[in-house]
Amino acid sequence: MTEWTGDLSLDLENRNGKTVARNVYFQGAFKVMRPIYHDNSGQVCYYLLNPGGGYLDGDRYRMKISAAENSKVTLTTQSATKVYKTPTDHVYQETEISLKKGSYLEYLPDPLIAYENAHYKQKNVVYLESGSTFLYTDILTPGWSPSGEKFSYDTIQLKNEIYLDGKLGVYDHIKLVPGKSPMTGLGFMEGFTHLGSMIAVSEDTTNELLDELCEIIHSEEQNFKFGISRLAIPGLSIRILANSTQLIERIFNNCHRIISEKWNNTTPSPLRKY
Repeated sequence: MTEWTGDLSLDLENRNGKTVARNVYFQGAFKVMRPIYHDNSGQVCYYLLNPGGGYLDGDRYRMKISAAENSKVTLTTQSATKVYKTPTDHVYQETEISLKKGSYLEYLPDPLIAYENAHYKQKNVVYLESGSTFLYTDILTPGWSPSGEKFSYDTIQLKNEIYLDGKLGVYDHIKLVPGKSPMTGLGFMEGFTHLGSMIAVSEDTTNELLDELCEIIHSEEQNFKFGISRLAIPGLSIRILANSTQLIERIFNNCHRIISEKWNNTTPSPLRKY
């Protein structure tokens, strides 16, 4: 049995139009802060916290989230996830999310920063019922190293599995190994240093929405590359290569605003902590 460095579970439900926690549990180096309601929509926001300040050699983290019918929640982190040197064993984090019909969950963590010799593995598994909505982003940022090398981390491996009514609908796997891969070459980072991903799943996905998102992304004047496409299930995926965290965050914030207005009839509140 795995001994978890941090373990967190959060079960949410809708009570009279307001999303509240039915169960909250956390232990070790993983905590959840008190609920915040940014407006009168009843949607709740929780900040996830690692009081240790970063992930270290051999750390193991687990998170389980469930949202009952018609509940609405935003999950974010208090700060960037910093993965430091892992000389003997990799850091591992797994997240399991279950969404019932009519629920809405957005998981918008701050960037993942991998420092020199960091080895990090992450797995997200999401179970959706028809009629639920899921929105997820992640941003990979290279950490500082004494040599100034941009790709000094050992390995970053991210897996996303999304099931709709029990059937696998999305499998997304990113694995970056600078020592074995031509990081600046075609099919990898292509001369860029930062990687951003957005996955959104909803029955309200339309080609018109993708056109609008594509237009807002194209309006950025800085140097970057991106791709946007429909998923095999109702939803969309966006991938961005850039040279700064701030650029990817701005693009995702603009896309998030449009999606929230179309799908949720709300304007998202700022989540930045600094």
